Amino acid sequence: MRSPPATISPINPLHVSIQTLVATLLLLGSLVSIISAQEEEVDENAITSILLSDKTTTITNTIPQQPLSWQSAFVDLCATIAPYGAILCFLAPYPTITQISRDKTVGNLPLLPYSSMVANAFVWVMYGIMKNERSIWIPNTVGVCLGAYYFATFLQYCGPMASNLPGTVGGHLKGTGAVLLFNLSLAASGISNASDVIGKQGVFFCIVLFASPLVALKTVIANRSAASIPLPFTVATFINCLAWAVMGWWKMRDFNIYFPNLLGLGCAVAQMALKGVYGNRSIGGKELPK
Repeated sequence: MRSPPATISPINPLHVSIQTLVATLLLLGSLVSIISAQEEEVDENAITSILLSDKTTTITNTIPQQPLSWQSAFVDLCATIAPYGAILCFLAPYPTITQISRDKTVGNLPLLPYSSMVANAFVWVMYGIMKNERSIWIPNTVGVCLGAYYFATFLQYCGPMASNLPGTVGGHLKGTGAVLLFNLSLAASGISNASDVIGKQGVFFCIVLFASPLVALKTVIANRSAASIPLPFTVATFINCLAWAVMGWWKMRDFNIYFPNLLGLGCAVAQMALKGVYGNRSIGGKELPK
């Protein structure tokens, strides 16, 4: 059962958002070049100071102290926003789950987004704990709890014999359980590269989750309508991925953090561009569902 169609929103604000998006990406590109140049200059100055200093002078004293700049302030801002952005994305399915509870049916909705949320968030909890990064494991713990709630609510109204989730309920339970058990065992095994293996799993899950909305790309272009793309969630994904990509690149220096979020950022940009180009146009006089 679907909620009544909403009024088509004007396209002009979307065009403005696309222009703002392009300006933001240009700003991010300039930050890459500026901060990289500053880091090279710092390294050269530090080496020169070490060579010219007395042998008894500590290396710490030879590294010049850089004043707080607007670039580093931006990086710190992204580091602050990133955990909250992740929680915001985890909260995005809540209205859908509320609608399911109210209608007491899941209709044709898939279970995959909620089972994959539990698995993905749990992987990042384990990675954050092993890396001793509170900014990673705390928001993803929230994601595990919310994903489990969404999962349980969905199962309450879909029935045990449903087979279009895709797959069956039993398949989702076994798959999610296998991911949880495997990563718990890996973390407890004491293997030297366990955290990297877990991190690479997180990269895989993130790529799948971020790219999944682009599956409808062909339909959007064919129908010349982007009503099926949820703009609020797409904007939230853009902000979240931008913050984590900046934080992962300049603050954490962690491939497992910045790489999937750069891909997620690209997916969000693509969806926002489609939204700006096609808007919520109707087909045959009938508005597409949100």
